Order: sequence, then C-alpha cells, then structure tokens
Amino acid sequence: MTSITFHTENGRIIGFEARGHSGYADAGQDILCASIGAAITLVEATVNDVLGLTAAVRTNEKKALISLRLPGGLGPTAESTCQSLLTGLMLYFTMLHDEYPDNIEVLESD
Repeated sequence: MTSITFHTENGRIIGFEARGHSGYADAGQDILCASIGAAITLVEATVNDVLGLTAAVRTNEKKALISLRLPGGLGPTAESTCQSLLTGLMLYFTMLHDEYPDNIEVLESD
C-alpha cells in the first residue's frame, strides 16, 4: 500500500511524504504507482522548476519514499500557488483512494 501523509502547519500544507508501493500490479505494470509518481513529479517540477522555489525533496528508492517540503518565507503569490497545487494533489490522491482503497491511503499530520 502507498501511504501519503500531508503535513500541515497553521492551516497550510507545508509538504508531504509518500511511502510504499501500491501493490496494485507487478512492478512495471502498476498503473496506480505510475499515476502517483507522475502527479508527484508534476507538483515537484512546478514548485521547483517553474516557480523557481527551493522545496526540499528527499527520495529513497529502497524504501519507496519521496517527500517534499516547501521552503519558508514564501511571498503571497508563491504561497497561494503552492497551496493550490498541494491541495489539488491531496484531492487527486483522495480520489484515487476512493477508487483503490486497498492500495492507497491519504493522511494528514500537524
């Protein structure tokens, strides 16, 4: 199962951590893992490459882990954009959970 935890602080999403393989299908055939990975890559590329921010990204292939944490001190436009991106990501993963409840879980942590 893939477990995705969104970390919040003072009512804002400050990052997330995705851990584990979905187990929906064999490696290389798992459309759920591919969907999760593509969505995470899109958000990370948008935050770091398009917006030019320096969100901390950590990966560990052995543990099937990827995490992203927003930098502090964002201006109002960057903050709003990042919150929209992360809220959309959480909504997308929640929709995947509704379709694949045995393979993905979405959590929030303060």
